[in-house]
This record gives sequence, structure tokens and C-alpha cells, in this order.
Amino acid sequence: MKIACNAYNLELKHPFSIAKFSRTSTPIMLIRLSYEHNGVVVEGYGEASMVPYMGESVETSKAFLKKIDWKYFNSPFNFEEIKSYLDSLEKGHPAIKAAIDIALNDINGKILNKPCYEIYGADPLKMPLTSYTIGIDSTEIIKEKIADAKGFKVLKVKLGRDNDKEIINTIRGVSDLPLYVDANQGWTNKKDAIELIYWLHDHGVQLIEQPMDKADLEGNAWLTGRSPIPILADEAVQRLSDLEGLKGAYHGINIKLMKSGGMYEAYQMILKARSLGMKVLIGCMSETSCATQAGMALAPLCDWADLDGPWLTKNNPFTTPIMEDGKHQLNDLAGLGLEGINPSLFNSCF
Repeated sequence: MKIACNAYNLELKHPFSIAKFSRTSTPIMLIRLSYEHNGVVVEGYGEASMVPYMGESVETSKAFLKKIDWKYFNSPFNFEEIKSYLDSLEKGHPAIKAAIDIALNDINGKILNKPCYEIYGADPLKMPLTSYTIGIDSTEIIKEKIADAKGFKVLKVKLGRDNDKEIINTIRGVSDLPLYVDANQGWTNKKDAIELIYWLHDHGVQLIEQPMDKADLEGNAWLTGRSPIPILADEAVQRLSDLEGLKGAYHGINIKLMKSGGMYEAYQMILKARSLGMKVLIGCMSETSCATQAGMALAPLCDWADLDGPWLTKNNPFTTPIMEDGKHQLNDLAGLGLEGINPSLFNSCF
């Protein structure tokens, strides 16, 4: 196994603001793994999207990659063992672990000559609508963002400040599309929150992510027990081990590959959530088509999708996935199905 990578700055079309911070770009680590199988070199592509609040960076990613002994990675890949090996090297670092997992899934699909979604048992006909994210912004910029969302059938709205109703009213002035809401832990008073939730329900909101602080399990559970809208854990859930403690506190979870450590554990989280009677949204960070298509491979196994990374950025280095009638269209290429790959994009990091 050989690795090449590229530290890449993914630029956003608009400043991206949520309840607690704002940014204009996201550092990305793109990797290419090359594996010789039966005398043929098979290449797989992966991505680590390192949003600042998760604590990863280009420097931490490079340091982690240097710790890996690639001789342990041989086909047929045992993804459970690979996950355990990566976690044994150092705790945390889910984004760069996700990049490795995604690239290995890409290679695995190419060796088996099957798309990743077929390997995971996902039916393309069950692909959910994917939403387009509207960050907190001025009235005019919000209207510009909605105009950019042409072709999408659902909008995801970031709330959690003191002007939540103003934002929703602005959107309703120009669009009647269904809405998802992400409060990003921004609500602090549960009685005020439940009143707002009923108001949001009347304005076409279909789900709400992480209304209150992730540490306030009781407060979130109080809302879940009274809400007419599904309440989903987001910041409160990262990896598989987090799920058991959330049963009863939320109606469902938001899974992101950059938090779960990749496709394999995300799939295990979907199965676990189903066993607990919880619904699943598969989401994303600021991502290129690489990580987006990894998420797309699992999306038909979920209730909702928020996989809009390539549409929110200015310099996606790969071909943008095809969308029809608000839904991603999975192609029949082996592995991730990633297209528009420029070999010069990758160089040795070390």
C-alpha cells in the first residue's frame, strides 16, 4: 500500500455561520492509496474535512498518517480490524481515519467490481431527498443562498441565535420548500425552545438537530418527549459507542463520516440506530465530491440526507455528483464512483 496526499483549502461560496462561529473555508486532506492486487495497481481516494471545532488540522493529519504501518492493510480488507488498529494508534482524529476508510472502501469496490452502495446493500431507488444548507446570515444573503439552491427540494436552516423567527420568515418570503433546522446547541431554555418548536412546525419544519447543549441530556429528552417534530442528536453523537446512551433522549441521530471515522462505522451506526428504534439523517461537513459520494453510498439506508458539500463550495476538485428531482443519482461505477480525478492533484505529503 502506498499513499499520496494533498493539503487542500476548500473555499465556501458564502461565509458559513452557525450558532457559535463562522468561517469562509475548510482545510481538507485528500489522499490516494495505491494497492497492488493480482499484479494490477488499484487506486482509492479518500478525504478528511477538518472543520476547526473538531480539533484536527493538516499537521495532525500528517502526524497520524506517519504512524501507520501499511503492511497491515491487505485485501480482503477486514474493516473492523482496521478500525481497531487505527484507534489503537491514537484516540480521536476521526476525519483522517475517515479518509483512510473511504479510500479503502473505494479500493475494495474496485477489486470486487461493485459500487460501494451495492456492497453495503443500499438500494438507489430508496435515495432520500438531500437538503441545501442555509447558514445564519443577513436577509439579502439568505435570499441569495436560496437562489443558489435551485434543483433542491429541501432547505436546511441554521438557527440558534436570537433572530430565529426572522430567519424563517425571510425564507418563507421567497420559498415554500420543506425545512430542516439545525440549532447547533444554540437554545438554552427548554420552555422557550418547545414554544419555538411548535412555531417551527407550523412553518413547515420537518426535523430539528441538536436543539440544546449536547451535555444536557435531560433537557434534550424533555423536548423530544413533547416535540411534534423529530429531534435528532448531532454534536451529541460521533461514533458507535455514543448511541446506547442516547436512547429515549432523541428521536434519531445525524451521522457524519468525518465524525464516525468513515463508511464502515457509519454503517454500523445505522444498524445500531435501527435496533434502538431511532431514525437516521446522514449529513456532511464542508466536503468535496469524494466524501459526499461516500455518504451517498449509505444514504438510501437512511431516512434523510444532507449531502450538499459540492454545491456550497467554489473549488470542488472533482466532478459534481448528478442530482435529479432533489435526489442524488448513484452511478454504476465500481467503488465510490468518483469522476474528474486529476492525477496531478496528489503528491507525497512526507
